[in-house]
Amino acid sequence: MPRQIMIDPVTRIEGHSKITIQLDDQGNVQDAQFHVTQMRGFEKFCEGRPFYEMPSLMARICGICPISHLLASAKACDALMAVRIPATAAALRRILNLAQHMQSHALSFFHLSAPDFVLGMDADPAVRNIVGLLQVNPGMGRDGIRLRQFGQQIIEWLAGKRIHPAWVVPGGVNAPLAPETRERILAGLPEMIEIAERSLAWFKPTFERFSDEVAVFANFPTLFMGLVSDDGTLEQYDGKLRFMDANGQRIADMVNPADYQDFIAEAVEPFSYLKSPFYRPLGYPAGIYRVGPLARLNLADRCGTPRADRELAEFRKLQNGPVRSSFHYHYARLIEILYSLERIEQLLNEPDILSPHVRASGGPNAHEGVGVSEAPRGTLIHHYRIDDDGLLTWANLIIATGHNNLAMNRGVLQVAQRFVQGQKLTEGMLNRVEAVIRAYDPCLSCSTHALDHMALHVQLLGPDGALVDERRRD
Repeated sequence: MPRQIMIDPVTRIEGHSKITIQLDDQGNVQDAQFHVTQMRGFEKFCEGRPFYEMPSLMARICGICPISHLLASAKACDALMAVRIPATAAALRRILNLAQHMQSHALSFFHLSAPDFVLGMDADPAVRNIVGLLQVNPGMGRDGIRLRQFGQQIIEWLAGKRIHPAWVVPGGVNAPLAPETRERILAGLPEMIEIAERSLAWFKPTFERFSDEVAVFANFPTLFMGLVSDDGTLEQYDGKLRFMDANGQRIADMVNPADYQDFIAEAVEPFSYLKSPFYRPLGYPAGIYRVGPLARLNLADRCGTPRADRELAEFRKLQNGPVRSSFHYHYARLIEILYSLERIEQLLNEPDILSPHVRASGGPNAHEGVGVSEAPRGTLIHHYRIDDDGLLTWANLIIATGHNNLAMNRGVLQVAQRFVQGQKLTEGMLNRVEAVIRAYDPCLSCSTHALDHMALHVQLLGPDGALVDERRRD
């Protein structure tokens, strides 16, 4: 019987990772770890670049969520310029971010995770995928494709292209909203809202069928962290940081995002390139917290849109206090899709949304700037320092997936201890271990930024597969 089980790669996520599960002599799980095995290093190779290049450069971190990095980076540059961007520019940035949330959540729920819900956790992996989903439930598959398509279309209509657009710039955006674009988006919203509500109606009755998964999919006490507006409403672009404990008590509230280092510190483990942020006052690893849609719904006093607020009231019936099971990240994503659609409609009906005043000008007026916004996967932090010439001297990025690293590792162990038995391994056992990672929808290309801490093993193989040379770094 093996003493170690390796799941390599973890499937249906963005990026490259593996999971190792350690067994004792009886085949019981003793430990488990989630390894992120790629290195990006954007913080280092952007040094020396002019600060105004940063939004476009940072968008290249990821092809899945370039809008999130574009916005957080632009906000950091706004701070370096010490300007207040026009209100219409802020509203347009919000719409772009909401469209990003909608399309990304649709990708996560329908394409990556729904095959488990529709076909079952124990289904043959050859059919447990989006193609199998389309064969079994074509209507649901089309709904997921349509939602993502519409979100991507909004991004293209506003910003010129779907991937790595250059529309968001330091000081605002580089072109106002055209009236015909506004009408085109408004015309498509009713269909999308209908899809979101239909998807929620389908998903909520499945909780009983997946009660075992709900019970152990990273279901434990942690803190929660995210942005809220000044009145406590759900916020995805701007606002203040709120920290809540596992009992629902606010342990830090209305924190200026520029002061994040007073509350968040970062650790690095030797088994992963993914950093492990923690709540500084509690230390490491006791300061474990979660971000993302589950955290945002736990933290917010309200969504601020009628349909989403009704769904939030149902969401809160799941548990007395904050909802702890990470299985419900999926439920929270569907609620946020509905919220995004409603909020886009509200913003498009604001009286000044077509104003041509969408950009503030300025040079480098501060040596340090912090930009914080909510990416689909959680709170995203870009922190830059520049010299007198506006050239970048230092950067720190805390990516949403990184915030969840401690929780993902603890969740992998919890699920493995519940489902994995070394004497008789099954596909369903191992799929559930992967599925707890999919609940967080990690974006690993974005988040791997820990330098010089992970062991490295490189092998050079000849044409016949024979080992020619190898090097190790412990």
